[in-house]
Amino acid sequence: MNIQRFTAATSREALAKARLAFGDGTLILSNRPTENGVEVVATAEDSLAALDQAHERSAQKSASAPARATPPSYQEVASKVEDDAAQLAMSTLSFQDYVRERMMRKRHESAVTTIPADRPSHEQQPERPRATPVEHLLEKKEAIAPKATAPRKPAAPSLQSEGMSQGIVDELHAMKEMMEDRFNTLAWLGQARQNPIQANLMLKLIRAGYSPNLSRTILERMPEEMSAAESVQWIVDVLERNLKTDAEGPLLQEEGGIFALIGATGVGKTTTTAKLAGLCARTHGPGSVGLITLDTYRVGAHEQLRAYGKMLGVVAHLAHDRVALQDLLGLLSNRKMVLIDTTGLAPRDPRKREIMDLLDLPNVKRLLVLNAGSHGDTLDEAVAAFKSTGPQHTIFSKTDEAVKLGPAIDAAIRNQLVLRGVTTGQRVPEDWEAANASKLVRQSMRTAGISAYDPKVSDLGFYFGQPTGQSAFKGRLDA
Repeated sequence: MNIQRFTAATSREALAKARLAFGDGTLILSNRPTENGVEVVATAEDSLAALDQAHERSAQKSASAPARATPPSYQEVASKVEDDAAQLAMSTLSFQDYVRERMMRKRHESAVTTIPADRPSHEQQPERPRATPVEHLLEKKEAIAPKATAPRKPAAPSLQSEGMSQGIVDELHAMKEMMEDRFNTLAWLGQARQNPIQANLMLKLIRAGYSPNLSRTILERMPEEMSAAESVQWIVDVLERNLKTDAEGPLLQEEGGIFALIGATGVGKTTTTAKLAGLCARTHGPGSVGLITLDTYRVGAHEQLRAYGKMLGVVAHLAHDRVALQDLLGLLSNRKMVLIDTTGLAPRDPRKREIMDLLDLPNVKRLLVLNAGSHGDTLDEAVAAFKSTGPQHTIFSKTDEAVKLGPAIDAAIRNQLVLRGVTTGQRVPEDWEAANASKLVRQSMRTAGISAYDPKVSDLGFYFGQPTGQSAFKGRLDA
């Protein structure tokens, strides 16, 4: 194929050079600005047609192309360059619309003009050369750009009716979502450039362990024209207001009742049970506490709770099934607080449903124990797996081992959990603290040190994009 590049100061001059080289059958393949002017890539129409008819003309390779007539004058070339310039100014949508129509017409023609197998070979007509997408630059001018006016916006085509596969449709939808996400990112980056305080606060929240979802939701509600110190104080106040605790109600040991501690394996349920029992025994005496364990799977689980109970002067009982649990609850009905230590299971363990059904008894309140040092996704999965009807009460355990408290606070806010207490170590019952939203939030914002997992300022674009699907924040935020 004879393809040449022509460079000139303007498009018209470059097109004129291409006309002089290839004559009337000039096909313009591309047109782009360069440092030296405008570059036009062109070829002859005969070259493209020759590609489609190569198998029919294999016996005629030596035949030379017909001689061209006398080269046109410069005035004739200039008049045709005007048409090419108008065709190159067509819109992308018109080009795509034309290509779709061309493809459908060729499919229809090939289906209608199929020659039956019993027809003589001498009656077969030679196949018409297949049109290429660039032929519309010299043909069908009226169908592409009837006038020099603005191009008409084509109607949205039906992808399925044009024979496109489902895979192409899915790719188009994925491309649309990606473009929307990028546009949202650019919008946030533009806003961050105008308001660098907001960008710095976003980076601070992410480094503290808060999710981009909650951080973005908070910053969207932040009043404008605030100083850096006022902005930080405003964010801390918002987090404190949205972290629900039992500060205005009675403490667990004062409230009393039947509490079942549930949660994943290794989050500290048994130790937390012993701490609550010690607090109640210290306030109301050892006779006011009842201890029951359902953990018959883990080796030494009953002995561990029994050792804690012996230290507090409380007897620990073992329930093997639902009937035994009901009998023990009836036996301990006169106690101020009855604590049930359950078996720790992974959120995706199928036996979890059995434990939840076993605790489905009247007056049994569930306390979800969350390891404050866990990853945010792990906390969300535990909350979803052990979700119960009504308000979900929770306890943060192992806060002394947590490098960042942001993920735990974030999960509690987004899932509307009520924090009932915090454990800070292994001592029973000393390492227990009442839920204090102000202390926890301020402690989370004081995260110091440089971590390999902390994002950089250049990475903020990945956090600014709006989320899709179930990751979007749908809870109520009190700003």
